[in-house]
Amino acid sequence: MTKLSVFYRPEMSSTAATGISPSAGKPKLAVEDWLDNTDIEPHIQIETFTPATDEILHGAHSPAYVDGVLSGKIENGFGGRSADIARSLRYTVGSMVTAAKHVLKMKGRRRFAVSPTSGFHHAGYDFGGGFCTFNGLMATAIRMHTLGLAKSILILDMDGHYGNGTQDIIRKLGINYVDHISACKSYFTAKEALDSANLMMGLEESYYDLVLYQAGADLHIDDAMGSGLLSTRQMQERDRRVFASAVMRNTPVVWNLAGGYTRDAEGTIEPVLKLHRNTMLACIEMANP
Repeated sequence: MTKLSVFYRPEMSSTAATGISPSAGKPKLAVEDWLDNTDIEPHIQIETFTPATDEILHGAHSPAYVDGVLSGKIENGFGGRSADIARSLRYTVGSMVTAAKHVLKMKGRRRFAVSPTSGFHHAGYDFGGGFCTFNGLMATAIRMHTLGLAKSILILDMDGHYGNGTQDIIRKLGINYVDHISACKSYFTAKEALDSANLMMGLEESYYDLVLYQAGADLHIDDAMGSGLLSTRQMQERDRRVFASAVMRNTPVVWNLAGGYTRDAEGTIEPVLKLHRNTMLACIEMANP
């Protein structure tokens, strides 16, 4: 049995802004949920990692912006200057970077890793917003390319919102080795979203060395702040298509949580955690046929 590596440290989570959005506290909640689930826990391995350095953060962002956020002089993506949020940011990015290094060094056709993170794709070169402060997607892509581990990278952003920050970094840094698929840019309907998830299937050889897959829960039809495109069954089909495509194309995938804002009658994010649970189960199934 192949265990999926989940790159998690408690320092990734913060309760400082969870009243606005659950994303800052979601790493802890998601990992606890997976470890409490008997269909998931035997199939995952919690791995530690090193937090992102200034070099990694400055690779994707203006040094003045990074340093200002970390020192509390510039507002974070939640619109505040919380020191607790700032402390978590090196860990969320570090999780994604380490997960990418891990899958790129794996052997075989079934290469998956998990970064239980959110709050990336609205962060641009010198700005944050939309509950996103540093863009761990672009920081990871740039780092893997700089290290010579990946020449071509796909950011498959299946969050319910447009990844404006990702596109901003690509444009401002003139990056030509990252393809970016995102809501309101690449897909506008449920069919187009599923077609985007299916984009790698049917070809024998991969033209991507790495896929960074944002498995956003806010693509769900009932999400309180999302795009409302896909039913639960369609969300499961989305995940299966992505992971099956990766195996068919022999392409390593790192996936993360991205958005999700629906709460139940008790005020918990159980509906969101259920969708992330489904993604994990789909990945486990594909990693262990």
